[in-house]
Amino acid sequence: MAEARGWLAGLGLPDRDLGELPTSARRFPDGAQYRVEIPSVEGPEPFRAVVEAAGQRELRVHRISQGSGMMLLTDDDITEMVALGRDQGVEVCLFVGPRAGWDIGVQATAPSGRVAAASLRGADQLAYGLEDVRRGCQLGVRSILVADTGQLWVIGRLKRSGDLPDDLEIKVSISLPVTNPATARLVEELGATTINLPIDLSLAQIAAIRQAVAVPLDVYVEGADDFGGAVRYYEAPELVRVAAPVHLKFTVRNAPGLYPSGEHLAGLAVASARERVRRAAIGIALLRRHYPSAVASA
Repeated sequence: MAEARGWLAGLGLPDRDLGELPTSARRFPDGAQYRVEIPSVEGPEPFRAVVEAAGQRELRVHRISQGSGMMLLTDDDITEMVALGRDQGVEVCLFVGPRAGWDIGVQATAPSGRVAAASLRGADQLAYGLEDVRRGCQLGVRSILVADTGQLWVIGRLKRSGDLPDDLEIKVSISLPVTNPATARLVEELGATTINLPIDLSLAQIAAIRQAVAVPLDVYVEGADDFGGAVRYYEAPELVRVAAPVHLKFTVRNAPGLYPSGEHLAGLAVASARERVRRAAIGIALLRRHYPSAVASA
């Protein structure tokens, strides 16, 4: 294996998973090691529920993300979420759409083809996805979720050219699997400013990815059932130490799916949002007990 490992090292990549779990020296711009993200916040009402629940539990939430896509939010919905995020100091990250899994193609719904579910099919769908980004940016959105490699490349180019805002955060979705250091380096070079890792990577694998990239990593402490449902609360201190800067994400196992969301699921969306905050409060309390020196963003 020496030659293969040498090739990786020659490319500036770690040549093995880092079982020694080195402490990451990287930080957010404010010097913090970690931030808290509440995912699947599907509209203004669930967002307000997150803010209320976080206040009750004295939990600082730094980012909320949404999964149904901006195309299923009205202009008023988006404007309200952006304003609430600005008022509360919370980053509002909205998914771009559409995606193959909701399209007329059959491969994305087949057992062996589900890996393509979040991709964009054809040039028209790529254009639709870019229209989602254009519209969102016009309404004040400055953080988007991307799950298609080609779309990531285009958005990265448009941001560098000045056609999209230079402060636009581009978050790679868990639906675009970043499972090794080379893939992480690739999406960073394409324009990703934060990378959501699969829920089942070991600490050693995460440490190797951290060595390969500078951008923040997003890691589920509790993952949704449809992604495998990993529960990693006692690993939270090591996740922060090894992966910093890292967004710790908390969803809820044993919960019905919300995508695509709407008024027909309003009660569930709000209840799920509140429970995600409760789970996050549990996780952060554990982190503080076992890694009291860990630094969170204000």
